[in-house]
Amino acid sequence: MEQRGNFGTKIGVILATAGSAVGLGNIWRFPYMTGQNGGAAFIILYLLCVVLLGIPGMLCEFIIGRHGASNAARAYAKMTEKPLSSTAPRSSFISHPSSFIGYLGVFTSMIILGFYAVVAGWCLQYLFASLMGQLSGDADYVKNYFIEFSSNPLKPTLWAVAFILITHLVVIRGVRGGIERASNLLMPTLFVLLIIIVAASCMLPGASKGVEFLLKPDFSKLNHSVFLEALGQAFFSLSLGTACLCTYASYFSRQTNLLRSAVQIALIDSLIAILAGLMIFPAAFSVGVNPDSGPSLIFITLPNVFQQAFSSMPVAGYVVGILFYGLLSLAALTSTISMHEIGTAFFYEELHVSRRSGAWVTTLVCSTIAIFCSLSQGAVDGLKVFGMQFLNFCDYLTAQYLLPLGSFLTCLFLGWYVPRRILRDEFSNWGTLRSSLFSVWLFAVRYVCPLCIAAVFLHQFGII
Repeated sequence: MEQRGNFGTKIGVILATAGSAVGLGNIWRFPYMTGQNGGAAFIILYLLCVVLLGIPGMLCEFIIGRHGASNAARAYAKMTEKPLSSTAPRSSFISHPSSFIGYLGVFTSMIILGFYAVVAGWCLQYLFASLMGQLSGDADYVKNYFIEFSSNPLKPTLWAVAFILITHLVVIRGVRGGIERASNLLMPTLFVLLIIIVAASCMLPGASKGVEFLLKPDFSKLNHSVFLEALGQAFFSLSLGTACLCTYASYFSRQTNLLRSAVQIALIDSLIAILAGLMIFPAAFSVGVNPDSGPSLIFITLPNVFQQAFSSMPVAGYVVGILFYGLLSLAALTSTISMHEIGTAFFYEELHVSRRSGAWVTTLVCSTIAIFCSLSQGAVDGLKVFGMQFLNFCDYLTAQYLLPLGSFLTCLFLGWYVPRRILRDEFSNWGTLRSSLFSVWLFAVRYVCPLCIAAVFLHQFGII
């Protein structure tokens, strides 16, 4: 088996792992939730939830990944008092009970990559359409453009598979030569594009109303339901439960400060989400449009918003549209790279094949899922599960069940099963770092995080 790679620099660790968290959800969900739930008051509540659930949850996966220095399934099996050695038979890891959580993460990530690639492919199509000037028209034209494109049996399917292949080309180059190098380029570029669009949006006439809508605190809107929404956003935004944090942590050096890294990544993710709001709401309010959430925001509402907002400056509107869909494509790519790496690491280590072969297995499986998801969007009416389009079912299955389950089991496993000594050693880098917050973190993992995840799970079904 090939020698495992590792990240070469501290900034590479931060940018790559932050890239796994930063994705389309930061842009099409967080701004809308912030604006509708108290503005700055919701942001404060969200940051509190990041502290309560996000950072402790990230640390859990970091500890498992770095301690195991292997794919997710094998890493969980090594978190015991008498861990299995790296030379133990493969069947020993497969049959180890704790490996189930890792397998769940691998399975979940591949489903997510399958349907996520479809939406990422839409971003590529819209980037191309923006370059060609094909998104010029009234609101009905933009809406019909999306409906006709997404229901086409060929175009969106090809774009989805193409996006997975682009991801594949990055992953096969390894951790340093592929993932880290790409992240060092993509994340700064993404941030620069975001700043440019924010500046352009905030200079529009009437943009101040959008900024006020997003950032003016309205504590009267806060209630237990908003708190649970903020908790859920913190959970999903930081990619908890997908095993991507665990997999990336397996490439961390022994000197990596796990707590500091988790805090830095959470701050970057939150900053980009807030900037996304400053990109969307000023432009929307300048033309009197109240943006909604989800795919309709990105592919129906915003193209029309940009056209109207920059109607007096057509060239500026053209450039902003290109930059926006370029930004979305980069955000999607940083996430798909991390999800692809989960399966790649698992297959090449457990099947004892080359990294390239493991990556091809992941690419083929996820491309198959992506094809079914794409065709279910109107091209083939019968692609439904329990009455839901196949893409929507995959989204529902992972978000409502698999992600909360994986994260919940991880907290219970680390908090109540793994020996305290192992946790303290990893938390403090074997006594070289201060561990005054270790007891606080362990308390959060044992009690706070499981309760928060259970609350998110129950809230999604309207029980609380």
